[in-house]
Amino acid sequence: MLKGSSLILAVRDAASLDLVDWLMKRPEWSIMNGRDHFLVAGRITWDFRRLSEEESDWGNKLLFLPAAKNMSMLVVESSPWNANDFGIPYPTYFHPAKDADVFIWQDRMRQLERKWLFSFAGAPRPGNPKSIRGQLIDQCRRSKVCKLLECDFGESKCHSPGSIMKMFQSSLFCLQPQGDSYTRRSAFDSMLAGCIPVFFHPGSAYTQYTWHLPKNYTKYSVFIPEDDIRKRNISIEERLSEIPPEQVKIMREEVISLIPRLVYADPRSKLETLKDAFDVAVQAVIDKVTNLRKDIIEGRTDDGFIEENSWKYALLPEGEHEVGPHEWDPFFSKPKDGSGDSNDSSAEAAKNSWKNEQVNQS
Repeated sequence: MLKGSSLILAVRDAASLDLVDWLMKRPEWSIMNGRDHFLVAGRITWDFRRLSEEESDWGNKLLFLPAAKNMSMLVVESSPWNANDFGIPYPTYFHPAKDADVFIWQDRMRQLERKWLFSFAGAPRPGNPKSIRGQLIDQCRRSKVCKLLECDFGESKCHSPGSIMKMFQSSLFCLQPQGDSYTRRSAFDSMLAGCIPVFFHPGSAYTQYTWHLPKNYTKYSVFIPEDDIRKRNISIEERLSEIPPEQVKIMREEVISLIPRLVYADPRSKLETLKDAFDVAVQAVIDKVTNLRKDIIEGRTDDGFIEENSWKYALLPEGEHEVGPHEWDPFFSKPKDGSGDSNDSSAEAAKNSWKNEQVNQS
């Protein structure tokens, strides 16, 4: 009889085990052993990658189950070191019912007067000494061209969609540091508002949403490495002011053009010609399965695939299959060593999760 923490973990894992057991008994599963199946979860991947059998560890073990590894899991934040999950946009407040709703919204975003050079909505992370949020808040407070919406004091306006969107809509650039994990929904709220996102870690967007965002991230965003803030304390105001106004206009238009593929249409209707975030994701899964079937028919294997480098493969140019050293390697130190700059709690959890998985396989 299960007792204590074992019982709690059994309860946590019950739904995952039941789901996998049911799927594996379906005739459709046996066709490709689940490799043509996908599952959508409105949470981050770490909720499904519990590190151990300790009650104190968070989440369930769905994505470590052998059958689940064959499926494609669509989550709002994926793991850079695992091949069975894929990042899809966080839902925003806008769910258009028809193409015209999107076109009208895009035109509104083009015509808005943006009086702030940059803005930030968020709270500091005093418990995380490596977080740069405190420095971003300090820089914004000192700047006459930054709008700050602080989220940690009493009745915060951060809980008001209207206040957040109004700020983003009046800003040229929106600062998007890591959230409680690599990503944050605010990045998609800001792009919906036509605000150019400023990222500080490639895991916040560039390696996450490769189905929905251009591989050339300079077209729609600004990248300032965290160490430029943490160690060199560069001025964000100066960095953004250096971008020529005509270039800012081109980047903002790119952001606005991306809006259709970043929003989820009203499920009670269907967009006429535009592809929303769900359409883009489903087509990507179909393409993935089609290519896999073609490889099976033609006898091709992926023997050279290195799972811990999963984040690199999605960034490869069309037709290329080999990965090597990358400029972002320091941000994604291999989970089996302790070096590198993967410093947020989710990255540390994933490192331990990878170690745990490797031990189980050995």
